[in-house]
Amino acid sequence: MKHHTGSHHTGNHHIDLAEVASVGGFFALRTGTPPGGAQVTPLARVYAGESGPLAFRVAKVGARLGAPDERVAVSVAQLGLAARLWSVALGSAALHGEVPDLDPELLHWDADGSSPDDLWLTDVRGRTADAAAVRDAVQESHLAPLADALRARYRISARLLWGNAGSALAGAARELHTWARRTGRTEVGERALALAAELFAHPDLRGTGTLDGTAFRRRSCCLYYRCPGGGLCGDCCFERPPHRSVRDSSPPGASG
Repeated sequence: MKHHTGSHHTGNHHIDLAEVASVGGFFALRTGTPPGGAQVTPLARVYAGESGPLAFRVAKVGARLGAPDERVAVSVAQLGLAARLWSVALGSAALHGEVPDLDPELLHWDADGSSPDDLWLTDVRGRTADAAAVRDAVQESHLAPLADALRARYRISARLLWGNAGSALAGAARELHTWARRTGRTEVGERALALAAELFAHPDLRGTGTLDGTAFRRRSCCLYYRCPGGGLCGDCCFERPPHRSVRDSSPPGASG
């Protein structure tokens, strides 16, 4: 397990997870003992090669979407988990100046659950939150090993997965900014956008798209448009869904 550097633990009394959760369902984090269940496991075990929960989640997402190809389900499943992780960390940082330690040994995932019942943190410990701490908590501790675990099992491009990570980060910042404006907490929205801009400076995220305030245009496609009834996401690189033959499983720019 990687050791954290640069930020110190400060106890759990500064992060009000209930307030963070009030931003929206993706910002909620359950604490305490996770529920029992065949698909509940510490994320560290998923990243270490325990593929059952990932396979279960991908199959569940694929069935729900009627995904025509496994890569679509892999992409949408990863995008959802990335959005959950960024939301929890960025929300805590913008609202309280701290981020919970999302150590994959402590963070349990229910592959059969949906937000807010999919993530459980067994021990809440705050860390002073600058962009480096948020990056460590989400990108380094989760998104990089998650991408490795998915790519070890499925034919999915790293560019697509990092594009999803960038899209999820921009979406979390946008949600925070909207909530902050609605509740008269504009400083929270400004902090969220400033943190997001710093996070996008990292090489893994820099090339994923263009963040301009709350607007984001990604340079890859999550493939959702290929599902029955699926359209383009608001930040998609495409202006309209690409036309493709049945045999063409890799539209230009979508998964390179």
